[in-house]
Amino acid sequence: MTVEEQVKTVDGEKLMAFVFRAVDEVGAALNGALVVMGDKLGYYRFLAEHGPSTPAELAESTETGEKYAREWLNAQAAGGYVTYDLTTATYSLPIEHAVALTEETSPAFVPGLFQIAHGTICDASRIIELARSGDGLGWHEHVSDVHDGCERFFRPGYLANLVEVWLPALDGVVGKLRRGAQVADLGCGYGASTVLMAQAFPDSTFLGSDYHDPSIRTARERAVEAGVSDRITFETASATSFSGRGYDLVTTFDALHDMGDPVGAARHVYEALDDGGTWMIVEPAAGDRVEDNLNPIGRVYYGFSTLLCTPASLSQDVGLALGTQAGPARIRDVVVAAGFRSFRTAASTPFNNVFEVRK
Repeated sequence: MTVEEQVKTVDGEKLMAFVFRAVDEVGAALNGALVVMGDKLGYYRFLAEHGPSTPAELAESTETGEKYAREWLNAQAAGGYVTYDLTTATYSLPIEHAVALTEETSPAFVPGLFQIAHGTICDASRIIELARSGDGLGWHEHVSDVHDGCERFFRPGYLANLVEVWLPALDGVVGKLRRGAQVADLGCGYGASTVLMAQAFPDSTFLGSDYHDPSIRTARERAVEAGVSDRITFETASATSFSGRGYDLVTTFDALHDMGDPVGAARHVYEALDDGGTWMIVEPAAGDRVEDNLNPIGRVYYGFSTLLCTPASLSQDVGLALGTQAGPARIRDVVVAAGFRSFRTAASTPFNNVFEVRK
């Protein structure tokens, strides 16, 4: 069939339906930057605290330009993030939206997700060129919104689940932590997970490691601020070279799929664990088949996988590139190849799978 013949078979209604969907997608892409803008400029916080407001009131309170505030509010109203009152010409932030957009400790908090997406998109032009050669881009090479947004996105989930749900789902681990255990947090980033565990289990000692030295410097600052620096050591080290042996628990949060050599990292964990030790791997929620992940959360994770996580893996030795939607079976293959014999899904949330791995 020729191109001309194919064009004649096009359903006009379906075509325009797709065009309008695409227009909505462009609005959503622009809104990603607008949410980051509202978060950084304090627009959402002002609306949450002061209720219905005019652009002039928002601009004056946040010390920003009124015309920017006006256009931002109109864009947010068009997207349904704020409501517009025709009679008073004021804009309001519904309470449910306020929780999601301003409460940083809530598991519903979303600005961190927008921030990491915004940073990822800022670097997209580099990824497009690298895709031609198949080369990668390291985590350390991304803009700061990627690093800051990552912690702000994942930390609320850790705060809600790590101590209360995930660790108790592991066989015998909480008892060890209460009595005093040795723990290594592999790929700790800013140390959010390490600090939370250290706060909950003061008799245990912790090592947090990450290859990204600026993140480790921030992690040390966070430990001091939280008052737990006496029981946490942070080091700059790769996943295959972190220090220590005889660990009762090793944890890896949303990082295994980013590694160039996850099997090598798993072998190092195997050697570092005590014979009765446990490795807890927290990974993005995913099924084993592509069709399992064709949903809104899978779409987001596949997007991050294309522009952030797969390039990060490809930038390292081996470059296995598991992908953000690796799924339990591929993670199991990694740990079995390293010598582990026990693997099970211990817990899950809409955003994460939690795996228990033992020798």
